[in-house]
Amino acid sequence: MPNQILPAVEIETRSPPTHTVIWLHGLGADGHDFEPIVDELDPDRLPGIRFIFPHAPIRPVTINGGYPMRAWYDIVSSDFAQRREDPRGVRESARLLENLIARENARGIADDHIVLAGFSQGGAIALHTGLRHPRRLAGILALSTYLPLADSFIAEADAANHDVPIFMAHGHGDTVIPYDFALRSSELLQATGYALEWHPYFADHTVCLEEIRDIETWLARVLGRSSDMD
Repeated sequence: MPNQILPAVEIETRSPPTHTVIWLHGLGADGHDFEPIVDELDPDRLPGIRFIFPHAPIRPVTINGGYPMRAWYDIVSSDFAQRREDPRGVRESARLLENLIARENARGIADDHIVLAGFSQGGAIALHTGLRHPRRLAGILALSTYLPLADSFIAEADAANHDVPIFMAHGHGDTVIPYDFALRSSELLQATGYALEWHPYFADHTVCLEEIRDIETWLARVLGRSSDMD
């Protein structure tokens, strides 16, 4: 675990890349799930990016009868009125994500040129890790998700990312993670002073085309234009 690097799909939009987006998939998917989104983004609006889509470890998932699948943490209950996520699994996955960040640092990409992104479970890990990361990141992209271990984040959050740009999006018709539950997470973060943008869509538990366009605009803003585009 200390130095474990997860297997991942990697796509570079320009060589050498000057920025990195580490994008975590949802429950039961893998790193290929969001691979197609790279082609949906306009490279002329963005600097050279290394997209990293890691594969989550395989673990038993309680709400799915203990069936092993790729998951960033176990989901122990389907009841949103109580804690659903396994704290140990959340923290283990956060350490694995930190390992990927450290590898990008070793490859020459500074923390403030890195975006942590994720969908559903992956978005929860991106939020959890990014808020606690000890150096300023470029941004956090959290799609169709919520803030895990919400009762401990204030005590554990690092001041380095208190002003980090956060893009949080959710579909009104989401039946996997209810819209109002996710909205409460966004309101908690905003109430504690985070620079969070809340983007609602008329969609279910998915990423829609309008959302992709908004993500592209947000990435262009937080990553900026790079001299390697000339």
